[in-house]
Amino acid sequence: MFLRLSRRFSTSPLTRVRHPKLRRSTHYATLTDKDVNFFERLLPNGRTITNPDDCLPYNIDWIKTCQGQSQLVLRPKTGEEVQAILRYCHKNQLAVCPQSGNTGLTGGSVPVFDEIVLSLGLMNTIGDFDENSGVLTTDAGCVLETLDNHVRKFGHTMPIDLGAKGSCLIGGNVATNAGGLRVVRFGSLRSAVLGLEIVLADGSLLDCLTSLRKDNTGIDLKHPFIGSEGILGIVTRVALACPPAMSGVGLGFFACSSFEKILSTMRLARQICGETLSAIEFLDESTYNLSLKNLQRTNQPIESNKFYILVETMSSTEERAKATLENLANTALEKEFVTDGTLAQDLTQYKDLWAIRERVPEALVADGYVFKYDFSLPPNRMYKLVEETQKRMKPFSNVNNVTGFGHLGDQNLHLNITVKNGYSDEIKHELEPWLYEWVSKERGSISAEHGLGLHKSKYLQLNKGTQSLELMKQMKMMFDPKCILNPYKVLPYQID
Repeated sequence: MFLRLSRRFSTSPLTRVRHPKLRRSTHYATLTDKDVNFFERLLPNGRTITNPDDCLPYNIDWIKTCQGQSQLVLRPKTGEEVQAILRYCHKNQLAVCPQSGNTGLTGGSVPVFDEIVLSLGLMNTIGDFDENSGVLTTDAGCVLETLDNHVRKFGHTMPIDLGAKGSCLIGGNVATNAGGLRVVRFGSLRSAVLGLEIVLADGSLLDCLTSLRKDNTGIDLKHPFIGSEGILGIVTRVALACPPAMSGVGLGFFACSSFEKILSTMRLARQICGETLSAIEFLDESTYNLSLKNLQRTNQPIESNKFYILVETMSSTEERAKATLENLANTALEKEFVTDGTLAQDLTQYKDLWAIRERVPEALVADGYVFKYDFSLPPNRMYKLVEETQKRMKPFSNVNNVTGFGHLGDQNLHLNITVKNGYSDEIKHELEPWLYEWVSKERGSISAEHGLGLHKSKYLQLNKGTQSLELMKQMKMMFDPKCILNPYKVLPYQID
């Protein structure tokens, strides 16, 4: 049944357009019926998936930029089952693609060839929440929004918020060190991770699952796994520090005539809102219009302009949260930083305004094939890159939009180019490696929060340099000497 698949050594058409020279490594064994029989005994009751139609959703990323050829999806429920899977794969040289919620944007969460998909979605038991310390211990397969709803029962909130919170899993969030909407308030996810349980490539267990906020005994071994995208080990349990939930929240949405006015409004928001500030997001005109179109909204919340900025505040009282926003709105209008704006008056308006920003990714997918980039840059250089990209794309009639938006408060730009009639190799070569070189020259990051995955792996050295890259390779060989975990991802693959 499975031996006939061994001839598939090239990528599938969807992946091949971005990585035409990449070939399956002969280093890995090919799946056999004997392997499948072992996993069916280990994971009964439909948790070993071999039907091609059922495997398909695990093979393709949600923005449809790559598609694997995996013929086997494994759905463990416990860490012990993950250990047994990896012990077998390590012994038999079978490559594994760990998969969380499959909401990744760089091709890191789906197989490239016939790697076994190890899906963590059934590892969804919520553990203890310590009301005294505010620490939650949970399985890696729990949905972020489910966890947030759970800790809110105790007056707390999760330290991360994403547009994909209804489908992303906390293990994947940790494995990519996901950023999101409130880094300006809570810091990066790394700072909230107190402990991890990790299954290594050979099936052994690394227990770093402490719930202590202070533990200075030796090297903190959990940190290499945060943001490693599953190439060093598989996170199975997580201990997180959850901040108190604020009962008061305010949200303002403002229009600006230039990006310089956006930056002025951001500086003003930091001065006026102070400790209540929880999010600062920006959108350019193209992004805003695409989002409204996708949301099917005919009435605009404010008068149109070139840029838009969203400012959120949180406080222990609603009066305090909204008072600082009102002060910001009045002062920004007086100083002519903004041309128009609105403040959310109730929960419905609050959700409606946030949806304009949170639903942007799906609006971009609806506009065409998406070349998606995720950079960190000095604030005064963020939109310069968008403008330079717009100039480079002008000669291409098949480009629909070049858009910029992102997390202004933590200098994170999301640059997107949407193309009609599918992928264009000509456009890709006009964008890459130029974009990555431009960002590296500005001392920015080529991956602010999305990770490197498959699409960015070969540009890692541009950003980190030779010595850092060599140390990363040494770490990979130490934790995964047979290189069975998430191959071809993060570290530059050899053939392209």
